[in-house]
Amino acid sequence: MNKLKSSFIIFLTLILGFIVSCKDLDELNINPNGVDPSIADVNFLLPTVQTNVGQTVYNTGFGTFSGIMQHTQQTGWFGGYNNYDWNTLSHSWNGYYSILMNNDEYFKKAVEHNYEFHEGVARIMRAYVFGLITDIWGDAPYKDALKAEQGSDHFMPAFDPQQEIYHGILVDLDTANTLLSKSANEYRNIVAKQDVIYRGDVSKWQKFANSLALRYYMRLQAKEPTFAEEGIKRIASDPDKYPLIRLAGDDANISFPGTSRATSNPLNTVYDLDPAGAYMRVKMGKTLVDAMRDYNDPRLEVWAEKIKIPLRLVSGTGIDRIVDIDDDHQIREVSQDVVTAFETNGMKVDFDPEYAGVTISHPLVQIFNMNNANASQGTVNPYASHLNSRYRQTADPLVLMRLISAAEVNLILAEAAFRGWIAGNPADYYAEGVRESFKAWGVESEFDSYIGNVSYDGLESIIEQKWIAHWTTAHEAWFDWRRTGLPALKTGPAAVRPVLPVRWYYHTSDEIEKNRANAEAAIERLEATPYQGTDQSKNSAWSKMWLLQGTGKPW
Repeated sequence: MNKLKSSFIIFLTLILGFIVSCKDLDELNINPNGVDPSIADVNFLLPTVQTNVGQTVYNTGFGTFSGIMQHTQQTGWFGGYNNYDWNTLSHSWNGYYSILMNNDEYFKKAVEHNYEFHEGVARIMRAYVFGLITDIWGDAPYKDALKAEQGSDHFMPAFDPQQEIYHGILVDLDTANTLLSKSANEYRNIVAKQDVIYRGDVSKWQKFANSLALRYYMRLQAKEPTFAEEGIKRIASDPDKYPLIRLAGDDANISFPGTSRATSNPLNTVYDLDPAGAYMRVKMGKTLVDAMRDYNDPRLEVWAEKIKIPLRLVSGTGIDRIVDIDDDHQIREVSQDVVTAFETNGMKVDFDPEYAGVTISHPLVQIFNMNNANASQGTVNPYASHLNSRYRQTADPLVLMRLISAAEVNLILAEAAFRGWIAGNPADYYAEGVRESFKAWGVESEFDSYIGNVSYDGLESIIEQKWIAHWTTAHEAWFDWRRTGLPALKTGPAAVRPVLPVRWYYHTSDEIEKNRANAEAAIERLEATPYQGTDQSKNSAWSKMWLLQGTGKPW
């Protein structure tokens, strides 16, 4: 394990000299650092690509999207979190294309030397990252991306229609399944310790390819239902040809070594000592906490800290005092008149003795639950649930970069069975999805007592459990919400629009000004909606991409 960590650190350090610096559009396609493919071995490139994908997924799914899907709430500098105070300079895809450039070097090297394992992995990584790009933005450079080394004709690639990107992703994944279908001894040049996801286990990579394909077929459920059904049916009906990730032990995860700032969980308070730092400003969100409390969900104690000083309502007037329970515990007693005076701001006081999630998108979230004495942005709130202390560490066995899981796959199969697309009882797939999530978070022993609290009840129950299970990968919950409208989330009072957004803006500097004609053609293909507000064009977070047009979803 120590050797693995050492290798991981070396490769992360070398990443800095290898990642594309996308300062101009042609750099979106060219690696300006000039890494020579003839000397860059595939086993050097492999962990570079994997760790960059993992970090991107973690930072995306446990960042802004965690706020959008109301898993968490920032209590400092939260305008862009779930107030949706975004604009055309808020989010850029440069980092995603940097990963793709590195992966393209990896892919070419694998093809050149007929390394079928590495070619299969490169196709999976390519599908994964292009999938994120089109999921988040819509149309994007795809077929002509990464080709600028071939000359100036490729400096301004067309933005391919979203449908073509999704279909291309699925072709890549089908090819990867074939490439990875042989016996392990038929592959060459696999160095297990360099594969930080599956340690060179070819069979698990094949499952990853097919599970990712399942994800993307279901992504097309509302827009191309016949195509989606055919794809899911083909995969699910032939597990020998298309094995899937059905058990948590096969989840595609990457650990944080945690031995330096660059290789640590970015929320840690070991390297970030700021009292208003990344960990301190993120609290549990009310929407998720309330749902998990209602179901007595044991995952809550894995993800959240208990309230340091619970509130207790007492009789009388003018009472607001801290009472020592014992040497280690206190409680704050307040009378109803004090509570009523506080609640005039629109936030309700939460008297749960263990867990309290912060009100979503309220202009005064920093004083949630009567935290008036410590009203600074992003600091400690002893009356609210912070993230579990494991997120303060540089590394933890459960703090992982999670790319795809058995929980997600089983819940996709549950939805497919619910829709009549595949054989089997949707309730059984549903239960297995919940069970595998419990396994992944170390609470499997409590599954039997939990499942009765969340009995299968059709699509709403499936999507709700996916929403919960996508803790730290909340972007996937957002993608499900867009196509189903579930769970039925409401914006908070500080949100800049009355409904949740459905995409990120194309970035003015990185995506429009340097490729204006192609970008404007893509913007024109977006569908305007009544929620664009002050946005001056269809390049709005509330414009519908092809995937949503004509579906009536999510609003």
